[in-house]
Amino acid sequence: MFEWNDSYSVEIASVDAQHKTLFKIIGELHAAMLAGRGKTVMAGILDRLVQYTVSHFAHEERLMRLHQYPDFAAHKAAHDALTTQVVQFQTKLKSGQEVVTVPLLNFLNDWLQKHIKGTDMKYAPFFLAKAVA
Repeated sequence: MFEWNDSYSVEIASVDAQHKTLFKIIGELHAAMLAGRGKTVMAGILDRLVQYTVSHFAHEERLMRLHQYPDFAAHKAAHDALTTQVVQFQTKLKSGQEVVTVPLLNFLNDWLQKHIKGTDMKYAPFFLAKAVA
C-alpha cells in the first residue's frame, strides 16, 4: 500500500529520493496504527510527515523557480492546498478530534500517489528537457 516503485519516478534523483522518504514515513504511520501505538507516537510521526512535506515542496518549488517552470503558480497552489489539508489532520489529531484511522491513511496514500503521478509528472518532461537531474 505504501511502497515506492519506479512508476513514481520523475527522473530527478533528489525529488525521487524525497518521494521515497514520504512513502516511508506514511508506511511508518500505518505500521504504528496497526501495532496500536499510542496517540503520542502517531502524532510524532505525523509531525515528521508534515515537516518533511513542507521541506520537499520547498525543494520542488526552488527547482521550478530556478528553471522557470511555466506552470509554477498552479503547482504551488496544489502544494499549498495539500499542506493545508495535512496540517488540519495534524491539528485535529493533537486536539483529540481525530485519530489515525484507515481513512486517514488512505487519504495520505491517495494524496501522495495522485500528486506524484498527476501533478509532479507534468513537470518531469520539462525538467528532463533542461537536463535537471
